[in-house]
Amino acid sequence: MTYLFELAVPDRPRACVIALHCSLGSGRQWKRLAAELGASHQIITPDLSGYGDDPGPYCLPTTLAQEVEFIGGRLAEADGPIHLVGHSYGGAVAFNIATASPFAARVRSLTLIEPVLPTLLRDTPQDRRLHTRFIQVANEVSLDIWNGAALEAIDKFTEFWNGSGTPEPLSASARLRMIERADKLAFDFAAALAEDKDAAAAAALRIPTLVMSGGLSPYLTQRVAARLVALIEGATIRHLPGAGHMLPISHAPIVNAEIIAHIARADALAAPRLLADHRRTEAVRPAQDKGTVSAL
Repeated sequence: MTYLFELAVPDRPRACVIALHCSLGSGRQWKRLAAELGASHQIITPDLSGYGDDPGPYCLPTTLAQEVEFIGGRLAEADGPIHLVGHSYGGAVAFNIATASPFAARVRSLTLIEPVLPTLLRDTPQDRRLHTRFIQVANEVSLDIWNGAALEAIDKFTEFWNGSGTPEPLSASARLRMIERADKLAFDFAAALAEDKDAAAAAALRIPTLVMSGGLSPYLTQRVAARLVALIEGATIRHLPGAGHMLPISHAPIVNAEIIAHIARADALAAPRLLADHRRTEAVRPAQDKGTVSAL
C-alpha cells in the first residue's frame, strides 16, 4: 500500500514596493499608497539623504549611484522581487536602481513619475534648449544656496517646477521645512546632471515600465517622459492634462490607482515564469527533498 504525505513548502517572499520621494519631500509622501498596498506587498518608503528624518551623511551624494548607496540598507530590507516607484528626483534614483545597481536583477516593475533625467534631452536642438534651461535653473538655485539666500533658492525652485499651473501658496511651516533642507537641492541638481548614459540604459530596460506626467508640469519633464517611452521597449505612458509636477500628491487617487494596476499586471506576468522556474527546480531536486513522500 502506498501512503502520500504532503509536506509544507515555504511560501516565496512577498514582492516589495519601494517608493522614492521628490526633492524637499520625505517617505511620508507615499503614506496613502503604502496603506493601499500594505496588505499584499512589503512596503519600503525611505527618506533620501538629507530629507525627512534623515540629516544625511557628512558628504552628501553628488551622483545617483551614491544616493542609491546611501539608502542601500533600506533597499536590502526587501525580501522578494522589487516594484520600484519614483517621483521627480526619486524617479531618477529609481531609474538608477533599475539600470545600474546590484538590485537591478530583482526589479519586477518600474513606475517613473516625471523623473529628473535631463540628460535625455541632449539629442535634438529642440530638446537641448530644455536641457540648457535646466542647467540655468540649477546654477541659479545653487548660487543662491551658496550665498546663503535659501529663501530665494526655494522661490526659484518652486517657480520652475510649478510649470504652467496656478501657484499655490505654501504654509509657513512648509516653507520653513523647505528652507531647512534647501542645501540638498544643489546636490540633487548635480547628481541628475552627472548622468551621461541614461538613453542607453533606458533602451536596455526589459521590465514593465509605467511613465506618468502632468499637462501643467514644466515642458522639460513632459519631454523626458516622452523620451523614456520612446526608448523603453513596451513602456506605457499615462498623461494627466490637468495635473502638475506634484501629481502623486495633488492627484493621489488617480496616480495610486495607476501604480497599483501596473504592479498587479507585472505580478501577473511574473506568475507563469515563477511556475516554470518552480517546475524546473522540482525536476532536478532529489526525490527525498520533494514535498511529497511515499511509503510502501
